[in-house]
Amino acid sequence: MPQGERLQPIVREADLTDPDDERGLLEVLDSYALDDMGVRQPLAEDTRERIVPGLRDHPTTLVLLAVVDGQIVGIAVCFFGFSTFRARPLLNIHDLAVLPEFRGQGIGGLLLSEVEKRARQRGCCKLTLEVRTDNERACKLYERLGFEASGGDSVHMLFLAKPL
Repeated sequence: MPQGERLQPIVREADLTDPDDERGLLEVLDSYALDDMGVRQPLAEDTRERIVPGLRDHPTTLVLLAVVDGQIVGIAVCFFGFSTFRARPLLNIHDLAVLPEFRGQGIGGLLLSEVEKRARQRGCCKLTLEVRTDNERACKLYERLGFEASGGDSVHMLFLAKPL
């Protein structure tokens, strides 16, 4: 893209039955997996084969795509949950990724704005996500958009996992 030219991205919900959306989603996820902030290796073939059917079959999935000139350049993979303390739904952003050559151009922010819009439409009480503390670019974006450490001033929460 020539210097100074502005992108005209659109953000839309993925059609998980559309082969083009499937290819684009997998391309961005694979790029994310290869990244230093990912696992530094491509997605395994069996994982690639299960991702879209798994997302399609999961009852709370929301996948948004950022598209520039017909190319899928960014994704937000989200899942609705429920806050028992607030008795309202919440939306977890599981993956937010932009192809490397499109980073720094506002696409992540556009995806997050659309995620927030969809969450508000569904009456969600909050958005949640986890981010590596060494992912400074992402941390700055999230902070700029109003995300903060979970738990307020006195208690900070960790997202923990137990592999099965």
